[in-house]
Amino acid sequence: MRAYWFDNAEGDQRLPHDSGRAVSADYLSQLGVLYYNIPFESDVDKLASERSYKNRDMITVSPEKMGAIYEEKVKSFFHEHLHEDEEIRYIRDGTGFFDVRSEGDEWVRIFMEKDDLIILPAGIYHRFTTDDKNYIVAMRLFKEEPKWTPLNRGPDVDVNPFRKEYLQTRQVKA
Repeated sequence: MRAYWFDNAEGDQRLPHDSGRAVSADYLSQLGVLYYNIPFESDVDKLASERSYKNRDMITVSPEKMGAIYEEKVKSFFHEHLHEDEEIRYIRDGTGFFDVRSEGDEWVRIFMEKDDLIILPAGIYHRFTTDDKNYIVAMRLFKEEPKWTPLNRGPDVDVNPFRKEYLQTRQVKA
């Protein structure tokens, strides 16, 4: 994992967009984003038990696996959104980027690779994209039945109870 401020330059979302300004794991933690490097799945089982994750599945995001819908899917993952549940991703192969909003509403880009596990809190605005290799395999963990319901950013979502709770627990302003 490597985190840094997104440069906001025009261009393909799958490029690094590295501003050269690093972001520490401690800062991510202040945003509620938790990071682990876990080489053994047995350690993921332990974390899943501790955090009450009951279900999991695997997703492969690549043109070969997704076919004609790949570009459309990657673009949909890149729309700024939040979830009403934690988002947990454990990278098993390939590489990609999660972008999360800072307390100042700027993007922090998080480069993820094999054995990286990230937990995004409910209510945080974020987005995801593959990198220019167009390939990532991730385990998704869930507290309940597997679901992925993005709520795209907008006035209605800004007042969502999970968004409000996130902001209150982080003591940040939208």
